[in-house]
Amino acid sequence: MEYPGYILTRHLPSVKEINTFTDELMAYLFPVTDEPDMFIEHHESMMYKLKEHFMRLLQSVDTGDKLNKDAVADQLFAALAGIKDLLLKDANLILDFDPAASSLEEVILSYPGFYAIMVHRLAHVIYKAKVPLIPRFMSEWAHSKTGIDINPGATIGSPFFIDHGTGVVIGETAKIGNNVKIYQSVTLGAMAVRKEDAQVKRHPTIEDNVIIYAGSTILGGNTSIGHDSIIGGNTWVTQSVPPFSVVYHKNQTIVNDRKDFEEPLNFII
Repeated sequence: MEYPGYILTRHLPSVKEINTFTDELMAYLFPVTDEPDMFIEHHESMMYKLKEHFMRLLQSVDTGDKLNKDAVADQLFAALAGIKDLLLKDANLILDFDPAASSLEEVILSYPGFYAIMVHRLAHVIYKAKVPLIPRFMSEWAHSKTGIDINPGATIGSPFFIDHGTGVVIGETAKIGNNVKIYQSVTLGAMAVRKEDAQVKRHPTIEDNVIIYAGSTILGGNTSIGHDSIIGGNTWVTQSVPPFSVVYHKNQTIVNDRKDFEEPLNFII
């Protein structure tokens, strides 16, 4: 056994350093400042410091010297402008769709769904560069703060809206189209958890303009939710549905006069 009761630090980056880097990167994308001119003046030097930080993290996980670390860092920082454009679309969709949202600043600084999406879009770039550990640790940082668990491998279009979010799980090979909205406790998962399926598509595809309401579970790599469909709350979906479908769980609530109801048990304390 390679790890008989302990974990060797030389194989691991500092989780605290990754969390700090993640927060600093988000603050770089959406700075809060009273002096925007000064921020712009120091923009290049801030990016240089962040890049140095990222290079140290890459060095800590690349013990076999297999990564082209300069290329990976260049790839991430070259992608930031595009990521920010996507995030602004996400934030504007939340502002347009959620009547409780009063400003773009409120969405960017306080909405857990936006926070989780922001971390995911950054982690996904690093995941695609085949960097070990760092993207997963970033996603778990967002998970711990929001209750939203998005695997960094998931492919997510734009704009994307997670309302409330707690309990949302999105698997590694899930594919989500543009203008998709999902509520809390939604799972996009696999039909079975088998190690031999690690390299195959295990999670569903959600096409454009789909709304998935709270408590819904959609499973399977071959399951596709057609565009412009609505998946009602508390549904269990394991088969594909065509575009423009409405899927709902038929609930039965019975209302009787209480005088006709016989208590099954009587408690006396």
